[in-house]
Amino acid sequence: MPGRSPVYATNGLAATSHPLATAAAIEVLQDGGNAVDAAIAAVAVQCVVEPHMTGIGGDCFAIVTEADGRMAGFNGSGAAPKAVSSAALRDAGLTSIGLESAHAVTVPGAVRAWETLLKAHGTRSFATLFKRAIAYARDGFAVAPRVAFDWPASIAKLSADEAAAKTYLPGGKAPEAGDIMRFPALADTLAAIASDGADAFYTGPVAEDIVATLKARGSYMTLEDLAACHTTAVAPVSRDYRGYTVAELPPNGQGIVALIMLGLLERHNLSSLDPLGGERLHLEMEAARIAYAMRDRFVADPGHMDACHMSLFADDMIERLSLLLNPSARTQDLPLPSAPPQTDTVYLTIADSSGLTVSFINSIFHSFGSGILAPNSGVLLHNRGASFKVAPGHPNTIEGGKRPMHTIIPAFVLKDGAPWMSFGVMGGQYQACGHTHLLTNMIDYGMDVQQAIDFPRIFMDDGFSFLQAESTIPEASLDVLRAKGHTVKRAPAPIGGSQAIRIDRKRGLFIGGSDPRKDGHAAGY
Repeated sequence: MPGRSPVYATNGLAATSHPLATAAAIEVLQDGGNAVDAAIAAVAVQCVVEPHMTGIGGDCFAIVTEADGRMAGFNGSGAAPKAVSSAALRDAGLTSIGLESAHAVTVPGAVRAWETLLKAHGTRSFATLFKRAIAYARDGFAVAPRVAFDWPASIAKLSADEAAAKTYLPGGKAPEAGDIMRFPALADTLAAIASDGADAFYTGPVAEDIVATLKARGSYMTLEDLAACHTTAVAPVSRDYRGYTVAELPPNGQGIVALIMLGLLERHNLSSLDPLGGERLHLEMEAARIAYAMRDRFVADPGHMDACHMSLFADDMIERLSLLLNPSARTQDLPLPSAPPQTDTVYLTIADSSGLTVSFINSIFHSFGSGILAPNSGVLLHNRGASFKVAPGHPNTIEGGKRPMHTIIPAFVLKDGAPWMSFGVMGGQYQACGHTHLLTNMIDYGMDVQQAIDFPRIFMDDGFSFLQAESTIPEASLDVLRAKGHTVKRAPAPIGGSQAIRIDRKRGLFIGGSDPRKDGHAAGY
């Protein structure tokens, strides 16, 4: 089958979901910047050219790894407004938080996270790194084909907000591939951040515009909430899988879901199964059903979880969960064991010549986030707070100052304590399953990084009631799944996206892959 080759490079490599972002990253690397500098330049471009996927009104997570394997994690997710409470929302008649509700907008944490990353590991300023993004926002950029494919699905959402419709639906319709789009208000905001740092976003006119926009829709957001935004340094958590150490970030993200899945699958001889066969796909989907059920029961802001996150993927828990995985048939009910008490997205990865590697993810959650645009600043606001529960008694129930459960997760893999691969998978709920799928493709089936990314995917629908299979999965494999009790349908579109960089220390190589399901590519020099 024709397809992409992995990209080999010795000095530096970048893999993103948009060609303009990859170009911006390579430009920074060749100008002497490091991997973190390049990541910020790339994501700033993506916040302009992939507005349905990411933006400065969203959140960010990252893992930065040194050449010797030392890892640092960054949680750049924002909290719910201090004044909000589940009781107040219930009193207002809400039983859930809608995707386009002002209550779904938590404090956007991305810009503060970018600044924190640069202070900790970068060598360049926003003023240098935002040049490409500002130019694309002010002077215009051509809409890429996959971006154009996705855009029309959000016409109704964007039409409901006057400022969003004016900005993103020129002439009342979604742009087509090759159409030139400009976002002058966003260009001005990026320029202000480039000049004055993250405080230009979290205080002053930009913050006032965000708060006024949200308050007009009933939000509890205040200027004090924005000004208090901070990024949390976190230690990645890890689990070994067949001799490889897989690192994820701890909650409030869903990274531990991938670790639970890997723990369950390690008990089965995947390499003896057809990688595209129904038996392998059944095991993966049953492991996913168990792991995601654990997520929905336990994962939340770590300060509010009623179980220690480390216990959820520990060996004794995996042993208990493995009893729920039947290789022969779909388990209809998943009675989860108790746990010990607690004492739409862009992913990119970049490696530089010093061995510094960054695994980086930035998101506004659903396509075009909440659909709410702060008109004067051009900031499109995410809807991550829609993950919160309103009913009381759940670890992820919304309360003031609490971070919601997050789906976006960067990852990193070590081999014998040394960096082996930086990778991530886009696709909302799919991300943790995507991490598992990509890793087992490589570790169990020996695929190279590009083959593992390209390989067909299957996942549950949003309600977790049936499976959706990409068009390239053979019908015979789906028949096996149906015989085991699964309901299977063809996915209406490609599932997710991915980028990865393999690090070959012996040969001094970076080996990059980027998902053809998106517009971007990997490049190096």
